Amino acid sequence: MGSFGYGGGRRFSTVGLLISNRLMQLSKNFNLVELTKSQTAERKGIANDPSPDHQENLRLLCERVLQPIRDHFNHILTVSSGYRSPQLCVAIGSSIDSQHAKGMAADFEIYGTPNNEVFNWVKENLMYDQMILEFWNEDEPNSGWIHVSYNPDSAENIKENLQAYKDEDNITKYKPIIGDA
Repeated sequence: MGSFGYGGGRRFSTVGLLISNRLMQLSKNFNLVELTKSQTAERKGIANDPSPDHQENLRLLCERVLQPIRDHFNHILTVSSGYRSPQLCVAIGSSIDSQHAKGMAADFEIYGTPNNEVFNWVKENLMYDQMILEFWNEDEPNSGWIHVSYNPDSAENIKENLQAYKDEDNITKYKPIIGDA
């Protein structure tokens, strides 16, 4: 990392800028660290630093989807996966074209609140592009997690609702959710 000039000949370290950006508050209860943290990236030494455009997408995702969920349920919303750099996508077998790689998606849950209850509330109350109830089992209400994405081009938010599950050959499949989950 180097440094760059700013203003009247003053120099700032890019390391300091990176640390400052990582602490960036995206909404009242979410910051950039939460939306970029990855154990795989840490373990493999992969940089997972979003561009300014990706940071803006994450801010919109937080302000328009994650924060309203947090406010409504009044419990901590835990993000298990947010932004994924192209290198991280490759390392985990995800597509480099996924909405995670654009800073438009997060996987999350609210511990102690059934995921289908959260899913149904979001479906009825918020605008989003895609929401997937991932590997939820009605016999275990807290099973699985929720994937949700938000497109900054609001006309592109189609409110697609899916459930991810494993078939008899252990292949991940998706089916539409019509009505409540």
